[in-house]
Amino acid sequence: MALPETVEIDASGEPDGCVIWLHGLGADGHDFEPIVPELDLEPRLKLRFIFPHAPVRPVTINGGMSMRAWYDILTLDRGGPSDEDGIRDSSEQLAGLIEREHERGIPYDRILLAGFSQGGAIASHTALRFPHRLAGLMALSTYLPLSPRFEAEVASRADDNLRQLPIFMAHGSFDPVLPMQLGEDSRDLLESAGFNVEWHDYPMAHSVCAEEIADIRNWIVAVYHQD
Repeated sequence: MALPETVEIDASGEPDGCVIWLHGLGADGHDFEPIVPELDLEPRLKLRFIFPHAPVRPVTINGGMSMRAWYDILTLDRGGPSDEDGIRDSSEQLAGLIEREHERGIPYDRILLAGFSQGGAIASHTALRFPHRLAGLMALSTYLPLSPRFEAEVASRADDNLRQLPIFMAHGSFDPVLPMQLGEDSRDLLESAGFNVEWHDYPMAHSVCAEEIADIRNWIVAVYHQD
């Protein structure tokens, strides 16, 4: 499978950790590129940031207009059908990026997955099913896709090592695109399966705010310092 094109920001010196950060619907890999200097991370963390571009595909809820999307959105109805094939295909591509980083010398437990909205859905789906425990999962203004499959594919198979995966979830309380209840339901599902979720909510819409960036920074530092 061909890997997505990416934007990369390398650490000064040889990286020993990696953050793969997926954008939301209609954006591209440059969307979160400016957040790296805002995080003001310590140089000794030696992190490589990778921002993949989603493929261009028609999106049903946008009248079939083609745009960068990790999967099609068929309906806004919470109980409606999901683009399972698209979700699994993008998850496979993300797994391919993880393997590429591993081949470049980054241990699996030093690779962190992050994503906003659609990107957060793919990051979550992948981190919870990947055969090796990763450094962490950061899920911003998002939800767990294919939740009816969660029990069979995640909860029933999760061992103590996977349940120790550091998870950061954040959502805007005024989000009109993905209501915060979706994020809270996903958090509750994870916690019911024994995962420990660090949850944050902010008085914002479907976006990222300065307070959230500060919390993300602190969490990333804690994740990479715990070893």
